[in-house]
Amino acid sequence: MAENDDGNALRDLAKALAKVEEMLQFLPDGAAKNLVSKIGTLRGLLLEQRPPAFVLVGRRGAGKSSLVNALFGHKVANVGHVRGQTGRGTWYEHTAEAGTLHLLDTRGLQEGSAPVEADYPDAKGASHRDAITSVAVELKKRAPDAVVFVVRAQDVDSAIDADLTGIEEVMGAIERAHKFRPPIVGVLTHCDLFEPKRTRLHLPKEEAEEALHEKLSYVNEAEGVLERKLKSRGLLAQHVIGVRGVSAYLSFDKNGNVRDDERWNIDALCTLLYAHMPNAGRGMFVRLSQVRGLQDDLAQTLTQATAAVCAAIAAMPIPVADVVPITSLQVSLVVSIAWIAGRRIEKKAALEMLASLGVNVGAGFLLREGARALVKYVFPGGGAAISGAVAFAGTLAIGAAARAYYLRGESLERAKEIYENSEKEASPPAPPPASPPSPPKEEP
Repeated sequence: MAENDDGNALRDLAKALAKVEEMLQFLPDGAAKNLVSKIGTLRGLLLEQRPPAFVLVGRRGAGKSSLVNALFGHKVANVGHVRGQTGRGTWYEHTAEAGTLHLLDTRGLQEGSAPVEADYPDAKGASHRDAITSVAVELKKRAPDAVVFVVRAQDVDSAIDADLTGIEEVMGAIERAHKFRPPIVGVLTHCDLFEPKRTRLHLPKEEAEEALHEKLSYVNEAEGVLERKLKSRGLLAQHVIGVRGVSAYLSFDKNGNVRDDERWNIDALCTLLYAHMPNAGRGMFVRLSQVRGLQDDLAQTLTQATAAVCAAIAAMPIPVADVVPITSLQVSLVVSIAWIAGRRIEKKAALEMLASLGVNVGAGFLLREGARALVKYVFPGGGAAISGAVAFAGTLAIGAAARAYYLRGESLERAKEIYENSEKEASPPAPPPASPPSPPKEEP
């Protein structure tokens, strides 16, 4: 979560994780190592997050600016219909209530004329420089999470070698500036122009199956061609993670409002990018993209990590100190899932939601301590394990309820039902009954 969304929740989470790290000394080495990994996941996704950053590279007319607008869902970059529009590499910083996304839209490769926008003046005062030099200037400012190679689908087999050389130069510039090479994603734009031209990819249910199948076959063929060409370059091959064909067409009126939306397969592109992003950029990317599958994936990752940390806390031999961090972690989980969904809730609202589910901090503490005492009486040493399992089950159930309520729009009553069912399914089995004492042996 960004600091301005709910600073209190972030501060509570940071304190809870710091306290858990202090408790690692009570765990065996193997368990401590696993917990460090889970804590790292939570820190990366929630406390160290930043806007994701992508570099868009491609020749003039490939549709880079259109793809920028398609990812944002509204007008951000001007689209040049006749001459190349983008004059220099520009990090577009889109900031809205949902968050921020950085996209480096570059000057087109193989330009036939000077673009409309002016480039940075060079040492001799020239206002236009080659595309790669312009990109290199901007790359020093920020390390990208991925390079997105944009190619017009109908040009996938047309003079592509020069474009691939451009990608190699861009990757070299990134390595010089940041000492690493990011993943490469190929994007085929204008897939809507494949034959049959009138068959609409963005409205598949309204189109004839045969015509749709024909059009998709051309898309698949073009994707294969581009991927093979990218991987034919030894310097690029190991960094190529996939190719996606898309339609990025959005039309705007004079006020910037969308009047036509024919976007297709943008969600698939977002999914591919998300899969290869560092944790620090994932939260905001998912919140901005609003792709339901990605939201659910990230929420489940957060739930699993939080549950593992809560279980470790509850299993530690500290009878009272575990209540505060467990509560803070569970509240932060609810706030985080709501934030992923595009909502903004405060700590108080999260506590109220937990109360509506029937989650009671005091009751949870008594349950954990009761489990410890019972198992200690029945078979000494097992109380901590049962207590940890109870905390794990409860946190998984809270995550399941929050996903239902915030991501799928279920009612609060339904979320409570999901919480109760999930808790039962994940709860540890009851400890075995104590064996009755053996009767005393009779004296002969």
